[in-house]
Parts: sequence; structure tokens; C-alpha cells
Amino acid sequence: MFFARRLAAALFTALAVAPAAYAWGPLGHSVVAELAQRHLSPAAEAEVERLLALDHTKSLADIASWPDEIRNDPKQQALWKETRPLHYIDFRDPSCKYVPPRDCKNGQCVVEAIPRYVAILSDRSQPDEVRLKALKFVVHFIGDLHQPLHAGYRDDAGGNAYQVQFQGQGSNLHRVWDSGLLSTRGLDWKAYAKRLDAEGAAPLPQPIAPLDKPVVQWAEESCQITRDIYPAGHKIDQAYIDAELPVADSRLREAGRRLAEVLNLALQNG
Repeated sequence: MFFARRLAAALFTALAVAPAAYAWGPLGHSVVAELAQRHLSPAAEAEVERLLALDHTKSLADIASWPDEIRNDPKQQALWKETRPLHYIDFRDPSCKYVPPRDCKNGQCVVEAIPRYVAILSDRSQPDEVRLKALKFVVHFIGDLHQPLHAGYRDDAGGNAYQVQFQGQGSNLHRVWDSGLLSTRGLDWKAYAKRLDAEGAAPLPQPIAPLDKPVVQWAEESCQITRDIYPAGHKIDQAYIDAELPVADSRLREAGRRLAEVLNLALQNG
């Protein structure tokens, strides 16, 4: 509770079956991670580098998609099964107001998972391997939560069951938001992050009381966005891309800024 309050001050599933598609895809997750890494405090940067050395890397982008990738690792199937429901939240109501017993039974959703893993990451008494794993989940889940369709309210598995036409082919809305929209930029993750970072610090919505769990607001923001992203006629045309790609970019920027703030607080000295 103490850490949650400090995080809040610094920052002013229930689906029966989890969505099969990844959130943002590797491109989006890498962009969020890179945006965050560019704005780490010296203390957080040093601790991130020390933990990442266990995986022989220095880049948050290299571990940002790991919580999705374990689904294909036979040795990680137990962990995948355990964490699969934590990638999303289903509000079950168009009001987009978070009701824990209804929307996150037994704490099994991304809104409750993020504070749990942040607490582990910030606990220096934990083994480094445990904290590294927590870092991977924090980086990934904050990205997940800012993909609007990981926090929707419709009964369509986060848009996976909503079929669309995109670039002349059949797809679904979730997949389009995971990667299709972002791919239209024609940029790799480094260039994409550089482009977004050049726009300056992402403006964030005003905080909504109570501030004891900021992630609730982030989820409600995503849910509210889903009200307006279902295309008429199930067709993703250029007009849709022109309207919604800036929304996706904004969520990437917001996720990167918030991830940096979370890591800076969790990994400060002492």
C-alpha cells in the first residue's frame, strides 16, 4: 500500500478464454520499452542494466515481448498458463468503470498484475533472477494495458472475434491494433521510437481520484477508446488509418512515459 501511494503521487479476466493475439506485437512492445529506456533516471538505468546483464542484454526492448514468447517455449508452459489471464482486463460494461469483483476476479487481470510485479521488482531482498522476471512482466504489461483492445468491454475476445478487411485481406480488429496499424508507418522499432520521442514528453490525461492505483485509470482510458475504434462495415480503409494511427501512437507514447516513471520510482537508490 505504501509503494502504491508513492507510485500514485509520482504518476498524478475475466474473459473465459484469454485473447490469443499478442498486444501491440513485438514492434509496439519494443517501441514502448525503448521510449521508457530513453528516460530512465541514472539510478534506474544502472539497475536495469545490472538486471538485464543476467540475460546478456542492455535493452529493455529485447525483453519486452518475453511474456508473450513463453507461450511457445515447452519449458515455460506452466508459467504461460499461470500468467496468460494477466495480459488483459474485460470490463464487461460500456461504462468502463473498474469493479474488481466483476472485472478482475481473484486479481487475475493486468490491472492487479502490474502493482504485484512492481512490488517484486522494487524489493531488493528478492533474488536478482526473480526481480528480472518481474521487470519483464512490468515492461510488457504496461504496454499491454495501453493497447485499447486489451481493456475492452465487448463480448468479442478483445476484438479477436471481430472480423475486418485490412489491406485487401481478412483479419480481426485485435490483430490490426496489435501490429497492422503500426506497420503502416514502415519503420522498425528503433526508428519508430525515435520518431515518437522527437515529439517530446507525452501529455497525460489529468489524474482521476482516487490515486491509490493509477493503473485503473490507464485501463479505463483504453476501455473508453474502444468505444470509437470499431470500423463501420468491418473495413479498415485509409480514412480509418489516418484517424486511428495517431491514437495508437499516443498510447505508445503514454505507455513509454508511464513505464519510465514506474521504473524510476521502483528502482531509485535505497
